[in-house]
Amino acid sequence: MELDNAQETPSREDSSLCGEISPPVLEQAFSKILHCLTGPVARRGNARDVALKDLGDLIEATECDRLFEGSGAHLREMSETLGQVAKALEQYAAPPKEEEGGGARHSEVVEKAATVGLLFLKLLERVETAKNSLVGPAWQTGLHHLAGPVYIFAVTHSLEQPWTTPRSREVAREVLTLLLQVTECGSVAGFLSGEKEDEKGRLSVILGLLKPNLNKESWKNNPAIKHVFSWTLQQVTRPWLSQHLERVLPASLLISDDYQTENKILGVHCLHHIVLNVAVLLCLLDLFPILEKTVHWKGDGARPTTHCDEVLQLILTHMEPEHRLLLRRTYARNLPAFVKRLGILTVRHLKRLERVIIGYLEVYDGPEEEARLKILETLKLLMQHTWPRISCRLVVLLKALLKLICDIARDPSLTPQSVKSALLQEATDCLILLDCCSQGRVKGLLAKIPQSCEDSKVVNCIRKVQQISEGAPYDGT
Repeated sequence: MELDNAQETPSREDSSLCGEISPPVLEQAFSKILHCLTGPVARRGNARDVALKDLGDLIEATECDRLFEGSGAHLREMSETLGQVAKALEQYAAPPKEEEGGGARHSEVVEKAATVGLLFLKLLERVETAKNSLVGPAWQTGLHHLAGPVYIFAVTHSLEQPWTTPRSREVAREVLTLLLQVTECGSVAGFLSGEKEDEKGRLSVILGLLKPNLNKESWKNNPAIKHVFSWTLQQVTRPWLSQHLERVLPASLLISDDYQTENKILGVHCLHHIVLNVAVLLCLLDLFPILEKTVHWKGDGARPTTHCDEVLQLILTHMEPEHRLLLRRTYARNLPAFVKRLGILTVRHLKRLERVIIGYLEVYDGPEEEARLKILETLKLLMQHTWPRISCRLVVLLKALLKLICDIARDPSLTPQSVKSALLQEATDCLILLDCCSQGRVKGLLAKIPQSCEDSKVVNCIRKVQQISEGAPYDGT
């Protein structure tokens, strides 16, 4: 492949000249190589082989700071182009469909993987050099686009599979090791979930890249995808896996539902890992919509009950008479998720929820007050989702909340002050919502309490409800 005029790819001997090429021209050179790897020209003769050689020469000859030079739109465009080149390389080295070629095609994949692996090593070395020499986030912007495709390539060819050999696995593992070094991650788990609590990790990016190849029509086009997904999933544990449940559960179900025993086993292993690392009830809540895809309400008559309705009904049945604090906390901990999932349809369970909420608010739950805090969260969600049905329950809910506020204000136990403050705040928020649901009636019913009550904490809560209901800012006194 020839890159004419200023776009000609520099040779290794011309590395001194390459440092003088402007960033826009360098970006054009990478774009032209990308076109030769992915465009119609890629099907002509040895066009891809030439493009790969040119890419290697270009990476070696380009000074690291040129790859991530500039800022704003140019840096973004250059980084996106590098990411597209990396994605094209990963797809170039991917194994073919299982029915296309068998052993003969696998030997081609091994050769491609070795070539691409060396290119990725060169590119990551440039990033590592840039990281140590550049000031600012420029190299991080480039790495953000490179990391996903490089990771998928490394996992695809580092596993012991028909399309890999000891040599190709060694190269792929070198790529993965260097990727972790460049991203400053001590492990694959840290790379995916984040090394620190405030770090986001790259699992979302990886799942986004895998998603187009993990649907019913496409997941068998690349036999490596299911293994990359499964291996990646196994690296992520609690509590990080919960936030990705909606993305990993459908793929796991898809693989487990296949007619091939190998895929069934792989899918079951994925599901088992999910169950072990995600709260079971939350896992069920995400599973229900998938199981109920065929249930549609046509507008005639009552909506059909769902699995979620049935499970909530069962939980409420056990919650009402339960007196053991540990079980009460467990039930209360999961109740808000059901109200969120059902939304307005929670009205079906309103009477039983009311009894449970009032009953649980009356019972001291220990120093952390986990059950009562979760019940107050449930009550807030209930009022937000079913507000038209709340006004008729005004008196019952108002009495329960005022009793709770008085109990907490006079509580002589060893409950930490921070927990008491949280309970008072949540109860006050519930009163404010109750006032909104009853068109301001709560404010009227509470009007005389500050005149007769001597407890400053109780009066403080009442004033907050009155001031916020009137639209005035709350001064905290």
